[in-house]
Amino acid sequence: MYSALDTIWTLLGAALVFFMQAGFAMVETGFTRAKNAGNIIMKNLIDFAIGTVVFWFIGFGLMFGGDSPLVGGLDLFIRGDYSSSIPTFAFVIFQTVFCATAATIVSGAMAERTKFSSYCLYSLIISAVIYPISGHWIWGGGFLSKLGFHDFAGSTAVHMVGGIAALIGASILGPRIGKYSKDGKAHAIPGHSLTLGALGVFILWFAWFGFNGCSTVSMTGDESILAASKIFVTTNIAAATATCAVLIITWIRYKKPDVSMTLNGSLAGLVAITAGCDLVTPAGAFFIGLFAGFTVVFAVEFIEKKLKVDDPVGAISVHGVCGALGTILTGFFAVDGGLFYGDGFKFLGIQLLGVICVMAWVTITMIIVFNVIKKTVGLRVSAEEEIEGLDKKEHGLESSYADFMPMNPSLAGISYSQSSATITPPSSHIDDSTDTIPVIYNTSKTDAKFTKVVILTKQDRFERLKSSLDKLGITGMTVTNVLGYGMQKGATEYYRGVALDEVTLLPQLKVEIVVCKIPVDTLIKVVKKSLYTGKIGDGKIFIEDIENVIKIRTNEEGYDALQDEDDKK
Repeated sequence: MYSALDTIWTLLGAALVFFMQAGFAMVETGFTRAKNAGNIIMKNLIDFAIGTVVFWFIGFGLMFGGDSPLVGGLDLFIRGDYSSSIPTFAFVIFQTVFCATAATIVSGAMAERTKFSSYCLYSLIISAVIYPISGHWIWGGGFLSKLGFHDFAGSTAVHMVGGIAALIGASILGPRIGKYSKDGKAHAIPGHSLTLGALGVFILWFAWFGFNGCSTVSMTGDESILAASKIFVTTNIAAATATCAVLIITWIRYKKPDVSMTLNGSLAGLVAITAGCDLVTPAGAFFIGLFAGFTVVFAVEFIEKKLKVDDPVGAISVHGVCGALGTILTGFFAVDGGLFYGDGFKFLGIQLLGVICVMAWVTITMIIVFNVIKKTVGLRVSAEEEIEGLDKKEHGLESSYADFMPMNPSLAGISYSQSSATITPPSSHIDDSTDTIPVIYNTSKTDAKFTKVVILTKQDRFERLKSSLDKLGITGMTVTNVLGYGMQKGATEYYRGVALDEVTLLPQLKVEIVVCKIPVDTLIKVVKKSLYTGKIGDGKIFIEDIENVIKIRTNEEGYDALQDEDDKK
């Protein structure tokens, strides 16, 4: 007979672990740029959907379909009986959401430059083969479980698997454009919303009580009740301690408490305690959280600055490094078998062996998987796609934020035949290169004339414009996000196939430049060449006379005030 209480407890845990997908989605979205928000959300949705199907088809059988040392068995579509005090289906859904968690970890480390099709492919492989086989070693009756390896809720089985896969993928993929300068110096690329990131962490912290606590899969009897209660406490203490540790460390190292790193600290503590949350005391959880907090800060710095691996959300450090750390620390702090409790090195050695075996398995297999994908369908988007954003190029989404969504004529009911796109431009417009435009600089200070040039254009043309202006020698500009009311008023715009009532205010960029040395005519030619497409949205140029220019720092006026230090030499 099934236990109603055990079944409800397990299903509650499955629901909470599923909710972790929302947490990961928010963390990854918040820690990356807005132009990729839709892509991040899509990946977190799809990896769960794909993972569910392939785990049902083959992954579950490889994990639980037998007790051989290496691979479970082939139980396609889960036709076997895996019931205990809970029905087979309850056990299946609980394991399915754990599988999905391992796959989604990879998304964050490879964000903002990975092909969506490639992501779907390697997520499928992780859920179908890689996670189930190593999971069998730990939870399915494989050789590690028979040796006595202990990973209660998945520091290694789930998190380290995802973290190591993320490390291999991010290494092969390469860093985002602009992350490293030619001399190898790392540059910060802030995410667009710490609010979303913090929301994700709170969701994950909340759902982690299901991840760890409900892994008892039982609430029958005093022993199970006590175990679950203790797990809730140790999980919370480790997370809180790691958070405090990172707060203090970053306050000392960076002179200010770092928000994003502290959020990573919370997750690091949760990951680390997951392996031994049932075996350690609250004091042991405190020290595991403390070690995790210290480790994650320096791991993030080492991976970014020394290894030159670009991980936008810190997934490698949080899940990979702290997953391994927590599993090993269980060998020290476990009340039953731990080194600090006088039980020798045997249990610690088994924990080390388990970490090494799983690490080797994931490393070898993912190197093969990522390189095959790279050589066949391709792993990374083009530089143009990355600069413009994966939302637009991979999903046809101008912006994930409606209030800042640029006008796209094709989506707005304006056919190109109705716009200036049908006009054959002069040959000067067709040439994309601005290098051929000669520049004769104005060097006369007495005849200096100051002119302000204001450019309004679409957001996705700015990178090209900026590059052309840099080549021309423009050393200063002011760029502002604005909303414009132009000729497109009254055009119908669609969202999910439904017409919006009215679209009148359209997002644009306003670029303001004051020139003197550089001739206005030359500047106009460069701007027109850079921005011209022949379609609605190329923009407008406004020219104004300026009476004088004053540089506040030096009190220079006129011609000299507009020149930088190099121009005066």
